[in-house]
Amino acid sequence: MTPDASDFWFLPLGGTGEIGMNMNLYGHNGKWLMVDCGVTFEKNTDIDGEALSNIKPHVQMADPAFISKRRESLVGLVITHAHEDHIGAVPYLWHQLRCPIYTTAFTAEILRRKLVEVGLDKKVPVIIVNKGDHRQIGPFNVEWVALTHSIPDPYALLISTPVGKVFHTADWKLDSAPLVGEQFDKPRYQAMANEQIDVMVCDSTNANIQGHSNTEASLYNGLKQHIEQATGRVVVACFGSNIARLHTLAKIAQETDRHLGLLGRSLINMVSAARVTDVWQYGKTLVDPSHLAYLPANNVLLVATGSQGEPRTALNRLSMNTFRDLQLEPNDTVIFSSKMIPGNEIAIEALIERLKAMKLNVITADNSAVTIHASGHPAADELKLMYDWVQPDCAIPVHGELHHLKANAKIAKSVGVPQQILGQNGDLYFIAPHKGIRRNAVKTGRLGITNKKLVKVY
Repeated sequence: MTPDASDFWFLPLGGTGEIGMNMNLYGHNGKWLMVDCGVTFEKNTDIDGEALSNIKPHVQMADPAFISKRRESLVGLVITHAHEDHIGAVPYLWHQLRCPIYTTAFTAEILRRKLVEVGLDKKVPVIIVNKGDHRQIGPFNVEWVALTHSIPDPYALLISTPVGKVFHTADWKLDSAPLVGEQFDKPRYQAMANEQIDVMVCDSTNANIQGHSNTEASLYNGLKQHIEQATGRVVVACFGSNIARLHTLAKIAQETDRHLGLLGRSLINMVSAARVTDVWQYGKTLVDPSHLAYLPANNVLLVATGSQGEPRTALNRLSMNTFRDLQLEPNDTVIFSSKMIPGNEIAIEALIERLKAMKLNVITADNSAVTIHASGHPAADELKLMYDWVQPDCAIPVHGELHHLKANAKIAKSVGVPQQILGQNGDLYFIAPHKGIRRNAVKTGRLGITNKKLVKVY
């Protein structure tokens, strides 16, 4: 199955019909371009948040068998941003791909650290690009277009061939006050309306949520209010990659006379990478975790991993009094500045019950009277705006389960996008010379990591 000079194809191997482990291929004139190479995490935890040992591997990724058999035709891998579901599989799969990797500075630093862990840092060619750059990668001309998301350095891609153009959004939102990184590039989106964009491949995660997502800046007042009212230690659980949220908490720590501490390897690694790439704005204001237990409780603000109830994370260990550096005490406060990802309900509810049993004050986005979390994905009004600005001929919803994809397609149709194509992993989407889809064109599956080795999940 090889595209010729008149063909332009889109082939998702992961991330379409599901959330996570994104892996996408574009084909033209005998060559393939991969966009993103991520992982997902198996929801194999019991009600105490402990990993169940007899089920599937915890870390999983799309099986790249289709493209690894055609490795000589793979001209490059573009990584849109540094979230695990877009970057996490690279260290495990690069030996099967062996192609140059293109990405921006912060994402490249996160990738470098992952490659160091597996001894590949000197072997993988990583090419750093900037906003607005155009790169000719085989027969594909790729432009990096600025947008906003819940991590530094996220970019959409305009992928052009002589026979068609695709606007690949990756993950995005329209945040007018992103705090960190570039503003979204509205004039560039609007200019695409005059460039005949054949297809917009678009994030569907929050397509069934009405309205507009909250801005990162809008969280400051709510988080500060809860932290000011707390009498003991405060622990904020959030996604470790959200450097903007960490900036907000660092600012609040200074204003409320609290020492800021990070609990969790991924948090510490993200802030370290942000420092190296000049994204972190608060200098060396963090307290060594080993010193936290010696500080007055009302002068401590902690940020912890584990908002989804994951085993071995800092918050899970705190809830079981097994964290090495300190223990929480009655009247300390835990704030969940995060949303519940579907599939994690049991683990999160069990985590909250353990925290309440310790007589802690637990505040979630659902029971807070003020806003304390902002999603990184577009709600319905944002999708309407983007489709209206870009005016593609066709919408291909991705990054979501079927109900998310259907909601995205319905929005596209409502604002005049002439065609919408719904599919899933392994379906071959035709962009040129004619638009259409071949169902189940490619067999897809999953690989997992067990004892540091790749195994087939299915």
